[in-house]
Amino acid sequence: MSESSAYYSVNRYLREQFGKKVYKLALDGGFTCPTRDGSKGTRGCIFCAGGSGDFAVPVGESADQAIEIAKLVVAGKSAEKYIAYFQSFTGTYAPVHRLRSLYTGILRHPDIVALSIGTRPDCLGEEVVELLKELNSFKPVWIELGLQTIHPETAEYIRRGYPLSDFDDAVSHLLAAGIPVIVHMIIGLPGETSEMIRQTAEYIGKSGAQGIKFQLLHVLEGTDLAEDYAEGKFQALTMEEYIAVLEDCIRSIPPEMVVHRLTGDGAKQRLLSPLWSADKKRVLNEINRAFQRDHVVQGEFCSKTL
Repeated sequence: MSESSAYYSVNRYLREQFGKKVYKLALDGGFTCPTRDGSKGTRGCIFCAGGSGDFAVPVGESADQAIEIAKLVVAGKSAEKYIAYFQSFTGTYAPVHRLRSLYTGILRHPDIVALSIGTRPDCLGEEVVELLKELNSFKPVWIELGLQTIHPETAEYIRRGYPLSDFDDAVSHLLAAGIPVIVHMIIGLPGETSEMIRQTAEYIGKSGAQGIKFQLLHVLEGTDLAEDYAEGKFQALTMEEYIAVLEDCIRSIPPEMVVHRLTGDGAKQRLLSPLWSADKKRVLNEINRAFQRDHVVQGEFCSKTL
């Protein structure tokens, strides 16, 4: 099924920005996280099985070599240029000199048109933001912030490790530096109602961020979340429930906000629930059918004032 016109898709955005087929390369900079190294914890977020880096190519001594290997991973996508994507763990959680060396080497590659860095709002000090501003003057740099939820009780449960005010401050500083922001949120976190989930989407929509990523909660083997699931403390969403909540979220964000993801991929060999999410093509087709059936229009419930 063709892509729905109900929302402002990242594919459309990339075509508008670069005028050619652009694809993301998943790269791993060898980072850790404050919730793992002892700064704010040692067990990571409750749902995390490996920093979302299951498919990422490690960047060793040679940035060029890592990029070429990553291009082979996505061979067949007919991409002309690429976005270097650092999603694994916290991509700004390192000394500035190391970040400069890593990201400068990546951006120098002629096939890389932009850099997207996944990180935490509490790992964006003044020197880091200044570096990002410098890099952004060379090629576009995007920062992806893992917010997940605006609700403090849920944030505590998932061991996020920072207050909502840190997110607000980070977005403000990044936008002041001219750095586009993409925000991640999870649909289906234990204890959250449909209205609570919609409130998170609405908050993100009013934050000033330019993009959003919707992620279905996956229960992965080996996580603390899997233990709670096994004990019957919560149930995963059905596909119908997920799509219904997603529709409300799409309607609650501004029409100009880029939707970078409608669902997500969990490592199939570790996926415990929901199993229906393993067939991503079917899920996306069902989402687009529902959007058409229900006449979903991005931003129709949106008001921009906080």
